[in-house]
Amino acid sequence: MVKSRYHYDPSTPAAVVAAACFCLGALLTTYQWLRHRSWVWVIMVVASWMEGIGYIARILSINDQTKKTLYILQFALIVLAPVLMAAGCYIIFGRIVFHVVPKESRTLKLLWISPRWLTPIFVICDIVALLLQMVGAIKITSVDATDKDAADKINQGKRIAEIGVAVQLICFGFFSIIAVRFNFTSKRFKNKFEERIALEGQSGKYVTVDGAEKKLKKNWQAILRVTNIASLCVLVRSVYRMVEFSLGPTGYTGHHEWCMYVFDALTIYPVVALFIYWFPGNYLPYLGFRLPKQAR
Repeated sequence: MVKSRYHYDPSTPAAVVAAACFCLGALLTTYQWLRHRSWVWVIMVVASWMEGIGYIARILSINDQTKKTLYILQFALIVLAPVLMAAGCYIIFGRIVFHVVPKESRTLKLLWISPRWLTPIFVICDIVALLLQMVGAIKITSVDATDKDAADKINQGKRIAEIGVAVQLICFGFFSIIAVRFNFTSKRFKNKFEERIALEGQSGKYVTVDGAEKKLKKNWQAILRVTNIASLCVLVRSVYRMVEFSLGPTGYTGHHEWCMYVFDALTIYPVVALFIYWFPGNYLPYLGFRLPKQAR
């Protein structure tokens, strides 16, 4: 007889609440994405739906705790969604830089990385982290306790997943330092930004910047702060997953469900909620898949 794939008694009400919250967040994110035509933000749309569907799959998995497919699906979606959210932070930060910093000031001294390569480098690292965590998560969750080499397969999956989280932690930690530092270094560009607004004869809360078709909120520092907070949330969650993978499915985190909801769901949901209220499309003019020539 196949035993439950959980090492604790999973809570259906907790999964239902998480599924409802993330699905609502996904719906609102999708609405904002379509409304503002912020096509590059599709990455957050996908990540939000991954969380929502992941917790729906968890509800189904709890009702049939012996089914491997549902268990793997819920685990993989919940583990991988924040990796895409990290990529979203990279993209938005890059667009903030191009929006605020004059072309002649976009130097290595300012960001330690060329602004042109800032987003591509971190997104590539994120893809590597995503693939490694996906392979590791699938290996761990697909092991049957009755397999003769179950321990070896779990350890192999743990090592692969740990490498993936380590890549994410190193890259995202470095990015977080750059993003927080930019809060201080960007102050020198505030006056030039205000001059661009003044030259176009704009005033008040909403402005048209660089001849863009739509009006934007001129307080771009707000979306920068939100990106910083979201980065911190993803960083905390990544540390938790590193600890979880290190301890393995039989460790403390594998035997106590509250750890997942406190250090994953409750740290990741604010990322979705913050970017809904402070939607990037309200602050940034260039959110297509490619930056226009005049913005580069």
